[in-house]
Amino acid sequence: MKIIIATRNAHKLREFDRILAPLGYEVVSQEEVCPGIEVEEDGVTFAENAEKKARAIFERTGLPTVADDSGLCVDALNGAPGVWSARYAGEGHDDAANNRKLLRELEGVPMQRRTARFVSAICCVLSPEEVIHCQGTCEGHIAFALQGDNGFGYDPLFLVGEESFAQLDGERKDAVSHRGNALRQFSRLMEERHRK
Repeated sequence: MKIIIATRNAHKLREFDRILAPLGYEVVSQEEVCPGIEVEEDGVTFAENAEKKARAIFERTGLPTVADDSGLCVDALNGAPGVWSARYAGEGHDDAANNRKLLRELEGVPMQRRTARFVSAICCVLSPEEVIHCQGTCEGHIAFALQGDNGFGYDPLFLVGEESFAQLDGERKDAVSHRGNALRQFSRLMEERHRK
């Protein structure tokens, strides 16, 4: 089944392809079918943003479209950066700036209080009336310094056990990650749909 992935983030696209291709999906980038489209993520929840992106691309293509909105929720920061994860250091800033701000905000906070989770909300629009929602999480801690060279975003700071996401290869990360968990749930829901 061909699925449009509503993202302009090349790192996310690779993760979608890595997880969905073995499940029988042909992953097509939003840029391949409607280049240059930027959907404003102004929802107050991950699920709202995911649905907004999926519907925007579906309306332009008429093809099944999957979108993800994801982010990091840190308990000691009352759930921040949350839906603002990509813009935590302000508009126009990059992953490095976001990570620096996160470390500043957690300065002096001991490891036992550095609990956090990554959240991924997935929305698939199959038709104007048929929409599938699912969500995956991954629990962890925030490191005191960047660790590892793989991944993107907050991966070098997000510890699962002793290792950061950025120290895991793609296969190991996908097995435990928020996006991997959400996409496996999505695949099960699609299988149930086909059996009906």
